[in-house]
Order: sequence, then C-alpha cells, then structure tokens
Amino acid sequence: MSVNKVILVGNVGKDPEVRHFEDDGAVANFPVATSERGYTTRNGQEIPERTEWHNVVAWRGLAKIVENYVKKGTQVYIEGKLRTRSWDDKDGNKRYTTEVYADNLQLLGRRGDNPGSSAPGSSQQPSSPQSQPISAPPQNDDFLKEDETDDLPF
Repeated sequence: MSVNKVILVGNVGKDPEVRHFEDDGAVANFPVATSERGYTTRNGQEIPERTEWHNVVAWRGLAKIVENYVKKGTQVYIEGKLRTRSWDDKDGNKRYTTEVYADNLQLLGRRGDNPGSSAPGSSQQPSSPQSQPISAPPQNDDFLKEDETDDLPF
C-alpha cells in the first residue's frame, strides 16, 4: 500500500490562471507559498525563514470555484496529491515539474482578509466558503463511498 497525500496551508502568490474547455471543463493553475519560521540554534547561529513555492492545479468545478474566489494573497488550505510531468522544451531538453493536484480547497481567514472575497455588504458573497471545504468530484470509481470510511483505522 502507498499514500500520495499533500496538505498545504499558505498564501496564493498570484492570481490563478484559468483555462476553459469546449466541454464546459476548466483547469486553474496558481502558486501557493508556505513558510517555516526562522530560529536561532543553541550555539547562536541564525537560521532564516524559509519559503517554499508549490504549483497547484485544480480541475473542473474546483477550478471554477478558484476562478471566482481565489486571488493573489488569499490564504488557503489545500489537500491533494503530487504529480510530476515532463515535456521537451524548444531546445529538445527534457524538463520536469511537480504539481499539487488539488482534491479539496478551503478558504481561510475572515471574509474581509482574503482579496478574493467579496466586499462586506455585497450581495455576491458566497454562503461562507471559509467554513465549508470545497471538493473536486472523484475522477474514477476507485474511491471509497462516504459510508465505507467508518471502518478506516485512522
């Protein structure tokens, strides 16, 4: 058995790029930054803060949610899996990238804290997306049905 699971809590680094397809499908790509605090070692050495950047990909309905509510600076909680893909660049060199394919997304912070949220008093505010996880539909039938998860050991 193996597990490919990623959990990120961080800030969106730039507005998502969303592409739409003829079949009403969509895909959103956006970077998320996560940071570890700096610290001082026992012998006085200063270790600076470290920021990692993660490329996130959201498909279908989740991409449409990202398009409507996620902007640069939005704090997000993301669950997903790592995927690595490769391609040949214009010079014929093999290139690789690792991406987080989002399965779940939750907006964090108060409604007014996120640039992607509507202004206070706006009639276009969602019904509290910060408190409800937003899930992508399953891609195949190899997933557990909701009532089957009760027997899981974790």
